[in-house]
Amino acid sequence: MRRTATAELGRYLLQGRLSTRGCLKISQRAVCRQSSLRTSLAGASRSLQTASTSQPAGPPIVPLRKQWRDEAKQAKKHGKGKAKKDSQTVDGWELTVGIEVHAQLNTSKKLFSPAVTSFNDDPNSHVALFDVAMPGSQPLFQNEVLIPALRAALALNCDIQKTSRFDRKHYFWWDQPSGYQITQYYESFAKNGQITLLARDGIAPQDGDSVTIGIQKVQLEQDTAKTLAQSDDTQLLDFNRVGVPLIEIITEPQMHYPRTAAVLVRKIQMLLNTVDACVSGMETGGLRADVNVSVRRQGDPNTPLGTRTEIKNLSTIKAVEDAIIAERDRQIRELEAGGTIAGETRGWAVGSTETRRLRGKEGEVDYRYMPDPDLAPVVIGEDLVQHLRQTLAVSPDMELDKLIAEFGLTAKDAVSLLNLDNGARVQYFYRVLNGLETMLQANAGGEEMPVLKSYAGVVGNWTIHELGRLTTSKAGPFSQVELDFTPGGECAQVPDAELSQLLYQLYTKRITGKVAKELLMGLYLGDLDAGILETIESRDLWFQELSTEEYNVQIDTVLEGEERVLHELVKADVFPQRKLMFLIGKMIRSGPTERIDPATAEQLLRTRIAELRAGA
Repeated sequence: MRRTATAELGRYLLQGRLSTRGCLKISQRAVCRQSSLRTSLAGASRSLQTASTSQPAGPPIVPLRKQWRDEAKQAKKHGKGKAKKDSQTVDGWELTVGIEVHAQLNTSKKLFSPAVTSFNDDPNSHVALFDVAMPGSQPLFQNEVLIPALRAALALNCDIQKTSRFDRKHYFWWDQPSGYQITQYYESFAKNGQITLLARDGIAPQDGDSVTIGIQKVQLEQDTAKTLAQSDDTQLLDFNRVGVPLIEIITEPQMHYPRTAAVLVRKIQMLLNTVDACVSGMETGGLRADVNVSVRRQGDPNTPLGTRTEIKNLSTIKAVEDAIIAERDRQIRELEAGGTIAGETRGWAVGSTETRRLRGKEGEVDYRYMPDPDLAPVVIGEDLVQHLRQTLAVSPDMELDKLIAEFGLTAKDAVSLLNLDNGARVQYFYRVLNGLETMLQANAGGEEMPVLKSYAGVVGNWTIHELGRLTTSKAGPFSQVELDFTPGGECAQVPDAELSQLLYQLYTKRITGKVAKELLMGLYLGDLDAGILETIESRDLWFQELSTEEYNVQIDTVLEGEERVLHELVKADVFPQRKLMFLIGKMIRSGPTERIDPATAEQLLRTRIAELRAGA
């Protein structure tokens, strides 16, 4: 049996054509007898029947690859493509989620002792007698703690209570030396707040354009010691964290989709950063979330909520969504199998697919709440509340509106800008933008300034995406050098003044995008001997753009041999943009290095095509 040539196999696989020579040749009778072959190779056998009976040729055979591509397009057009699994809902079941967010307040002292709040110092180096429950020590409320706590409550639209009190929550664990935690169970300092999440925040599509979540209360409480696990099952304790002031934000159980719950935590973190209430975000351990999850069958609105379980200490936004999905699915499987849900506390590890049981859920009676006899009530004056309300920072939603409406950023980029580096990246954006604007005004020469959105969008792209690429794997072995931002928006590796200079030269088309990216990388790595402007001049990196005549010569060269593409561009009712971009790419590849501006090339190509259309 002879070896079939590659070209022959290609015609069979890609065009449905069978050779009539050798072992692949079959008779008309054989085709009729072998119905299974006729079914699987219908197109091929029909072509053989036509050839053997000398009938007129049928319609041209469409290559299989093109058939598959056309079928995929049709499926996508009619919504019949491969459906992506919707992780937000489960048919026949309703999810209910409530969240407790614990945030470390931005203060220099602990809640009930003058010890310094410390996060990076040596373990157990900032511990007062009361922090470790030494006999005879007494709690002393630190008034300065109240300021960031009130700012946080006002940002969450809460009602500030004139009088609040502290209670003891009794339980024993090694990270709580006194045997109880001081909190505000009965009379918290803030109640009845709310937070509105919008579609641009990234909520689940099922929630529509917006959803409002109630804040049941915000209470002050002390943090526990930090547990440091060792390899030999030893647990070491760092009491620097014990007594650090926290606020606990307790939401109403009003969320029904995992993504919306995760977005709520992110929005709360953004709000706390905006009003300077929280010392750090989830990434550095300054904010943790506990989620309460329950499920019930849909259909009867009078069905009570299911038994809830609590997942403790979620430390990332993604972990919030993933843990809720995993616990929801676990509860549904248990109920569908005829089991029951136990009220318990569960844990979650990053990268897991299942929650794990930690302990049985203690009831409120087990905590034996009682008013703390050593602490007087906290009385908050209305004048203080009004002063803080009037001096509160602009809300993230208002700033997002400004970034989108005035500066022309997309909603996704605006949200990213506010979230990156605990709000420092947006300050960096403003610094770079102001620097670029100053240079544009200084060199306007009496001409009208460009539209704000045109250059603000460039600044947004570079401060989010181009800077982001520096620390990804694309940067090679240097990607581990993190960008350091101060709260005021200063960056050590890429100073805002240098990026403003870089973007000014790019925006005014004095350098190309490729050169700009190489300069940014050099600045980031510290490879430049001088500033951006000096480096461009010393290395002669200026963009020497082709003249109009030279562009037209390049267009003539590119169009040679592309009659079919040119015909489509001239005759098409709907302008084929991809064909035009193909020609522009060919111009850039074949033309002089770094002398062609894609925008100019596109403009001149469109002019040439318009002239040909008019002549046709």
